[in-house]
Amino acid sequence: MLDVVGKQLSADDVRRLAHPMTGGVILFARHFESRAQLHALTDAIRAVRDDLLIAVDHEGGRVQRFRTDGFTVLPAMGKLGALWDKDVLHATKVTTAVGYVLASELRACGIDMSFTPVLDLNYGQSQVIGDRAFHGDPRVVTLLAKSLNHGLALAGMANCGKHFPGHGYAEADSHVAMPTDDRPLEAILADDAAPYDWLGMSLASVLPAHVIYTQVDAKPAGFSRVWLQDILRGRLRFQGAIFSDDLSMEAARQGGTLTEAATAALQAGCDMVLICNQPEEAEKVLDALRFKPSKESRQRLKAMRPRGKELKWSKLMAEPQYQQAKTLLRNTFT
Repeated sequence: MLDVVGKQLSADDVRRLAHPMTGGVILFARHFESRAQLHALTDAIRAVRDDLLIAVDHEGGRVQRFRTDGFTVLPAMGKLGALWDKDVLHATKVTTAVGYVLASELRACGIDMSFTPVLDLNYGQSQVIGDRAFHGDPRVVTLLAKSLNHGLALAGMANCGKHFPGHGYAEADSHVAMPTDDRPLEAILADDAAPYDWLGMSLASVLPAHVIYTQVDAKPAGFSRVWLQDILRGRLRFQGAIFSDDLSMEAARQGGTLTEAATAALQAGCDMVLICNQPEEAEKVLDALRFKPSKESRQRLKAMRPRGKELKWSKLMAEPQYQQAKTLLRNTFT
């Protein structure tokens, strides 16, 4: 999965998208000018390959790529956790509404999935997670994530839990450093990884952390067969898709060159690897990569495609379920 250069496709973009090793496109704020332009871009991507998965990091709070021209500005997940502490039932309703608004707006613009929800625990010490996490209690994180996933599913969108097995305890930001977590495996499984276990089959996909859990494996989780095969697939019986986190991040450089990192992540058990903000480097990886995905892996990725027909924006604006969800959010956060 890679990104395109600008707000419209260039000839270089088209060549990269047509490459047989390309499986998806990830969009960022720099790809957005207006809804009309965004939809034209996703239509153009589909015209090259209609089997590509079009994704975005669109969580709410400080990680929301599109926030103008009609897009609802969504709350940080930490605000939903704070709501839970006051009123559990209201929090679950609002969280489902957030999921539905998030997914239905993206789908109306031709986007298949968002890398959400964050399942990390908020220990109050991670520079990069913070209020992106729902709560510090794994039980609350699980139940709010279940509500968010329900909202996504109502709009026909699959979910992606991140960052397995948990990025909340490690203090460093994996975008710029190599975070480590020195706790024993059982402590991580009992707390941070618990939501992945408890969500079970309702979790469609997982994105592992670029964190080294020193007592479990010397490799970051996204490059570790111990974490992805033995623990996630074996012990937790997870059957969905696994996406690597961005291989351009500082913490992924443990994997060597980008091609070596992509190969290592795929061999460890990722179904699709992400290379963001470096389309030309991504193309070198596409050309150099020698990897044949299994039939099971292809099926897992196919299951990430949205279900049902998306509503056009004008129809969505008039849809009762969407109006009700928007009203609930407006009344709660204004």
